[in-house]
Amino acid sequence: MFSSARNFVRSESGSMMPLMVLLTIPLLLAVGFSVDYTSATTTRSNMQNALDAAVLSITTMPTTTTKADRQTALQQAYRANSGQGDATLTAVDVAADGTASFKATAAYPMPTDFMGIANIKSVAVGVASAVRKKPALVESTFKVTKVSGYWAKTMTLYGTQFGSKVAKPLMTITYNYNGYGDPKGYGTTTVSTINGSTTTVVQKQVCTTGTAKSLGKSLPSGSVIQTDQYGTSYSCADTFYPANGAGAVIDVSQMDQLYLQMDVPSGNPKVLKSNDPSTSNRLYIGPSKTDMPEVATGQKVDIFTSVPCGQTGYQAWEDGGNPVPATVDNADFFYTVTGKCAFDQRPSDTVLTQ
Repeated sequence: MFSSARNFVRSESGSMMPLMVLLTIPLLLAVGFSVDYTSATTTRSNMQNALDAAVLSITTMPTTTTKADRQTALQQAYRANSGQGDATLTAVDVAADGTASFKATAAYPMPTDFMGIANIKSVAVGVASAVRKKPALVESTFKVTKVSGYWAKTMTLYGTQFGSKVAKPLMTITYNYNGYGDPKGYGTTTVSTINGSTTTVVQKQVCTTGTAKSLGKSLPSGSVIQTDQYGTSYSCADTFYPANGAGAVIDVSQMDQLYLQMDVPSGNPKVLKSNDPSTSNRLYIGPSKTDMPEVATGQKVDIFTSVPCGQTGYQAWEDGGNPVPATVDNADFFYTVTGKCAFDQRPSDTVLTQ
């Protein structure tokens, strides 16, 4: 028996070669399949990263962008991020509340290196991505309700556009005391929108004082005579431009940052800012004219989230004549602000969902 084994090993007839070949082919196939599988896994990971980046990028395009233009931008961004194959924007849906959803896929027939031995020339690699973009402020409407005090003051809405570092004025509300001598101080307030170098008056409010009898003779029909905490009778008459206007309507869809600034030349401090933690506590924000909590000391106010969507919000400023904290009754500068919301260009409002 041992002699037969030695003879088999020493045999030079070549009878072992076919056997070795047969044993090697499955081994080569296994190694080849493993190499191609690893390559496909790496390719898929790279494609997923590229598609995620691409679909996120198209959510920051203007809200009026067509699906076809977003598709073009998606493919360009996908290739720029080293994605292989073609990316397809499969859906753009906007819900009733303004939330937008984007879905995209990418496919690539990856050529194989070793699987061709088994007549498998390519492997289909596919990925999918989806994002949700919540609605945010795209338009705000400011309307003065009452401003008072002896000190002249101006509130300005500043905005910084996407890609810019310079804040520009979008609206001003300017108040001047009319010198009636009343304890509270009433005057004239002018609301204007600003578009570049063009300033347009959209609202003027004139508050006058006197006796109820004298006011009743001079006021426009429908004006309301009120009495303040000092016993002064006063009435404020509004004029809008145009006559059916709603106030200062500001397009903020292109704005990356917004803040309010109150300039009070006679005050202390003279400059109050909503994004300055040391002065934002003079701003009041709430859901009604009687429910306006004071901003806590040390906080920055995000105008984008402090303006309500589809409803009226109430805000007021204490111009510096009284120390804070204090109730909203001490404020001097009252106005309403209404927001219109939709999905916007700010990347921070986008969330990957797939």
